[in-house]
Amino acid sequence: MENSTVRKEKNFGEAYKQYANLVRNFLYYKTGNYEKAADMTQESFERYWSNMHKVVEGKEKNYLYTIAHRLFLDDLDKQKVHFKYNFRKAGESSQGMDHNPEYLYRQKEFKVSLETAIANLSEQRRTIFLMSRIDKMKNREIAETLEISIKTVEKNVSQALIELKKQLDELVSLRI
Repeated sequence: MENSTVRKEKNFGEAYKQYANLVRNFLYYKTGNYEKAADMTQESFERYWSNMHKVVEGKEKNYLYTIAHRLFLDDLDKQKVHFKYNFRKAGESSQGMDHNPEYLYRQKEFKVSLETAIANLSEQRRTIFLMSRIDKMKNREIAETLEISIKTVEKNVSQALIELKKQLDELVSLRI
């Protein structure tokens, strides 16, 4: 019994030494947030520890990357909920024409349409677009964060704008 525990700890330690930085970097590129990536890496290894007996020998790396990716997707879903809530809340508290019912109605419609259009972008394009327009990151910073070329960033931002304009124009023409 004691021997299997020692072996489990040794295998875990080896996996941690070998893959912790790789998993953290993978999550950092996905999230753009070092602290969040470090927390998700720790959570990945906690789940790995709990399920080590299920992992086929030699497949530790794949298992850790799968856990990390699922944690990222779960976090992304949570962010979408927060984003929608904050987006709608910001729209409700805007000043100017907030007494004009037609303006308020059209504003809410546009926000929903914009959210839908952004959600329809591919994951990479949406990530790059939001980093550029919401986080106000420079193309160089985005390229370094995602480990892609600056030209790829420029192309994705440009294509995202084209796609969003096209989708929003189609929605407007359907309503007329």
